[in-house]
Amino acid sequence: MTEHNPRAKPGPAKPPQTGDIELGLLSGYIGYHLRLAQNASFRAFQSKSGRDDLRPGWFAVLSLIGDNPGIAPMALSRAAGRDKSTLTPILRDLAKHGYVVSSPRPGDRRSYGLSLTELGRERFTELAAHAKAHDRVLDEIAGDQKDDLIRILKRIAEELA
Repeated sequence: MTEHNPRAKPGPAKPPQTGDIELGLLSGYIGYHLRLAQNASFRAFQSKSGRDDLRPGWFAVLSLIGDNPGIAPMALSRAAGRDKSTLTPILRDLAKHGYVVSSPRPGDRRSYGLSLTELGRERFTELAAHAKAHDRVLDEIAGDQKDDLIRILKRIAEELA
């Protein structure tokens, strides 16, 4: 029997072992397979990084902040495709680890801007190297269908936004 650690953060779910399970409608649902692919991708990425303090979902957020110093959380939310309820805990964790700082935005007292700290830039560089290696694996899987896959995923994101 394994011990339950209430403070441990759950990772992405493992793919279902469908040997004895009838998937029924799910077998033909794109959304279901998108989620399985995302979970598998996140697990592989996390495994490659070998760090518990760098989560795969942080990569896009750190990248967008790094490329847009002073970005407002709302703009970050839109660019990362996350709503406020999922972005806020990520920003809190990134700040707690010392990767991101917030500062007042000139001319807008109701908002603040986000920037990477030096440690945040170091961790992003580390994550970027893992992301590049991980993307090479995904490129191999997609093969000559990569451009079509990206085009379809972009279309899904745009039309469902």
